[in-house]
Amino acid sequence: MPLNDERPNSTSSGEDQGSDVESSSERCDSMTLNSDLECSRDSFTSDSSSKHCTPSSSPPKTLTLDEVMESARDLFNLSLSHEIVMNRNFHLEPNSLPQDSLLKAVRDNLHKAFWDILETELNDDPPEYGQAIRLVEEIREILLSFLNPGANRMRTQIMEVLDMDLIRQQADNDALDIQGLSSYIITTMGKMCAPVRDDEIKKLREGTYNIVTLFKEIFRVLSLMRADMVNCTIENLRPVLQRQSVEYERAKFQSILDKTPSALDRTTSWIKSALEELQSSIVPTEQTNGPGKGQPVVPGPFQVLNAAFIRILTWDYSKSPPPETWMTDEIRLQEIQWQLQQCQAVNEVLLIVYSTIGGPIQDLPSLSDRLKRMISVLLDGMHRSDFNLEESLEGISAQICCELNKSLTERSYPALTPALQGTLTGQICNITQKDNPIRTLVEDRVQQYFMALISDPKPQSKIEQVPAGLTAIKPELAIIGAKFISLVNYNKTVYGPFYADILRKLMFSNSQPAANHPQNTAQDSVTHN
Repeated sequence: MPLNDERPNSTSSGEDQGSDVESSSERCDSMTLNSDLECSRDSFTSDSSSKHCTPSSSPPKTLTLDEVMESARDLFNLSLSHEIVMNRNFHLEPNSLPQDSLLKAVRDNLHKAFWDILETELNDDPPEYGQAIRLVEEIREILLSFLNPGANRMRTQIMEVLDMDLIRQQADNDALDIQGLSSYIITTMGKMCAPVRDDEIKKLREGTYNIVTLFKEIFRVLSLMRADMVNCTIENLRPVLQRQSVEYERAKFQSILDKTPSALDRTTSWIKSALEELQSSIVPTEQTNGPGKGQPVVPGPFQVLNAAFIRILTWDYSKSPPPETWMTDEIRLQEIQWQLQQCQAVNEVLLIVYSTIGGPIQDLPSLSDRLKRMISVLLDGMHRSDFNLEESLEGISAQICCELNKSLTERSYPALTPALQGTLTGQICNITQKDNPIRTLVEDRVQQYFMALISDPKPQSKIEQVPAGLTAIKPELAIIGAKFISLVNYNKTVYGPFYADILRKLMFSNSQPAANHPQNTAQDSVTHN
């Protein structure tokens, strides 16, 4: 009877994940060198080449099914190793399907049919032990899989007691002691299991189960033990992956790129969009003489790459997946985006309140904190598709007016007039419009903040330096900024050579990034920034 499948699970909160990402960033920062933010054209047009850990791709070709499956395995391994490194709370647990799902109903019916057949066979006269023997054999293989390579004594004992040839002979002669075998299996499981499973083993020993129910429970506990074993392996593997993560992830992505030359198409489009946006926003130079007269200013490669990273913060995941080099961090990026959207909305509302009411509520930190907490709670989950932002903002406006009136009357100020309350409500509800000036101001300054972090060789020194107008969300912005800069630094370290190749081809040649290896200097320029 097959065990339940395990599935990845993460129990880390946003704060825990932030600390995990920051620890990864510290390792990443130790691998990167601080350098000037400007890079010469020569470093991206050098003719030198390298074949060590640099991206390459092959001419277009028809992929076989085996190649597609191998690429899928590489992508799975890449994603799994990245999650283990970035999230210390990552673990596997037995899969639990939703109660009302079709898959669970089908699985339960198949399992019930299997156990009914087993019960029928054991109740025959004489009993038929075919299914039971196959279960014992499967249990033996699972127990053997739990052993370390050097556990020869335990391995020999299991093979002797659960000798399948002998068990079949006993079954043929109606001398099979199923209860004795199950008792030995439970005792062996007790020696192998983690302490957290001792209560489960105790229930197996002391339970008054019939043989079919006992086998069911044995397999259930073995499923838990197998998950424990996998999680123990993950914990032991994590330090090794942390030391080798950059090289491993880069090599795995290169393997995917070798088999699937289009694996950088979205990444190329992402960087190209950032380049075109910069080129359209840069004003041409106005030199009066010299060869550069009237020539457009060409953005530097780091400037392009930093602008591309900023675009990730506002990526629309409903329209297209993220660039291939960000696939392993898609969930983390979405969480950052959701948190940032909520913080921006809170800040926009507070700015409207304080600019509308003015002096009577200035310099009241307790009121500001109370309003901020209330707005944050009412905007929680605003990223969900079923969240009605306009309705929530109307409720927030009503609550704010109540809080303001209470605070004003306590300090002998007149309460807000109905007209002023209507104006305040209208301005707050208007932040749903993309061209709202307050919303535009806050979004621009948030982007300035993140650009300053990305562009600085030592971003930690600027985490607390938020632009004017964002003071209300400074603590939250600092946490989000630390998470994002950690992801960016790690991403640049892993995929820097691929970015260097794309930038070199987009900026300094007419050809598209393809089969050639990127130059050493280009690679170093991106990964060492």
